[in-house]
Amino acid sequence: MALTVKKIALWRKEVANGAGILAGALAPLAHAGANIHVVMAYRYPGHEFKGAIELYPVTGKKFATAAKEAGFSASDIPALLVEGDNRAGLGYATAQAIAGAGISLDFLMAQVVGKKYSAVFGFESDADAAKCAAIIRKAGATKKR
Repeated sequence: MALTVKKIALWRKEVANGAGILAGALAPLAHAGANIHVVMAYRYPGHEFKGAIELYPVTGKKFATAAKEAGFSASDIPALLVEGDNRAGLGYATAQAIAGAGISLDFLMAQVVGKKYSAVFGFESDADAAKCAAIIRKAGATKKR
């Protein structure tokens, strides 16, 4: 299976870092029945008590309302969700192609579960995200030598 690349809207919330913060932030969405596919939670470097939670997807009025009530809002960080079959060297091929285009990433979260690859790439601009969508598709289509 080729890689699929699609632009996504992350929902984001800045939080005070501490025990139970993540569970409390996700509770309204869970109670509303939202099926969240990506959750990223992290503390800001150098700030012991400050962090952020980002998630995807938040679709439909019911889930958007639950997210807003939990303090989340749609992020303006351009992001791409990449999914497909994993293969050795895929991460390197993608990173090399993006570097070759002179584009800097804001962030990357990637994982392999079983034989499936999944990643969220964040960019400084919509133009960088749009350009990288094609770059990532091409890098993902390159056969292992």
